[in-house]
Amino acid sequence: MEAKIRPYADTSMIMYGIVMFIVEFVRGAYLVSYLPTYAVNVLGFSVATVGTAVSIHYVTDTIIKCYAGYLLDHFPLRLIVQLGLLISFGGLLLMQYSQQFWLLIAASALFGVGISPIWLVCLSKVKPENRAAHMGVLYTCWLCGIGAGPVVINFVIDKSYLLSFRIMLVLWGLGWVLSLFISNVKESEPISIPLKRQISMLWDRLRSMKQLLPGMIIQTAAAGMLVPILPNFASKYLGLQFSQYSYVLIAGGVFTVIFLIPMGKLSDRWGRRWFLILGFFAFAITLYGLTFASVLWQAVLLAAILGFSYAAVLPAWNALLAQHVPENQQGMGWGLFSSIEGIGVIVGPILGGWIADMFNERAAVWVSAGLLGSIALYYLIVSPKGEKELA
Repeated sequence: MEAKIRPYADTSMIMYGIVMFIVEFVRGAYLVSYLPTYAVNVLGFSVATVGTAVSIHYVTDTIIKCYAGYLLDHFPLRLIVQLGLLISFGGLLLMQYSQQFWLLIAASALFGVGISPIWLVCLSKVKPENRAAHMGVLYTCWLCGIGAGPVVINFVIDKSYLLSFRIMLVLWGLGWVLSLFISNVKESEPISIPLKRQISMLWDRLRSMKQLLPGMIIQTAAAGMLVPILPNFASKYLGLQFSQYSYVLIAGGVFTVIFLIPMGKLSDRWGRRWFLILGFFAFAITLYGLTFASVLWQAVLLAAILGFSYAAVLPAWNALLAQHVPENQQGMGWGLFSSIEGIGVIVGPILGGWIADMFNERAAVWVSAGLLGSIALYYLIVSPKGEKELA
């Protein structure tokens, strides 16, 4: 009798996860830590310009996602990834030396081209019989990349912008080399649904979840506002070096990971609505309090509380969204949610950069905290219909 191969022993899926980790590591490092400081302090751009560049990056990413089915159906998987990564590499290079606004925007758009294909191809490699395990590998690599990128690169930025940039280029090149080993075989095929039917199904989903729409858009907009301003905020108002800013990010991330599962179990037992209300309210108050921190330990403590608050919100929020996803339309349902939340991701950085330029970075953090507080107030007044456990 042959021994069954464990899902996690699938070396090809691990390789795809590594490519995803590298891509998300570089994207997080560049957009969250490197660009906001380098573009302002070295290239001389305004914070609003940086916010616009970040938003344009996500616009490109979203547009590519819209053509996911066409790309997968008409081109080899390996070609999609390699071409996307190559175009993104060009955008990364161009952003480093952009002296004009339109060049920075164009470079940021190009940088967004190579991100979506990674997800498209990795999802097509998920074997139906090992879906949970393979998706776990991909999401773990994705989250680790997003979190590790800004943290690691902040330690290097303190030494040299040039060294930081070279590290990101080398990593991106490594990702491209690994993409050479991606096969063109699809393990799963997307279900083809006529466009008219898709529109009808999407409209039905939107109607059933209309009470969730404000929260979906506002929370991602509030988070997006912080992307172009946080590094300079930490330096200017908290007096932190970039490496010290990494300790703040680590504190938030660690407390999120530690409490994510326990808070999820508690929200299932006690009711998700109040976890959303209290979580968003605590997030807003703590974020507001962060603007008055004056030493490192205060910033780290508040970041830990922010991580705890996020751990309270995330499981309850995802469980609530999952109730609106039809079992036979998982991909389309989550794709719809991602697109709606993408509105906030696109608008947030522009708004945060504009407020920082018009007033200051502290004011942008205040507005972000106010938006998060408004979500708590909204769900205190409004409860999604048909959700008994949220009553």
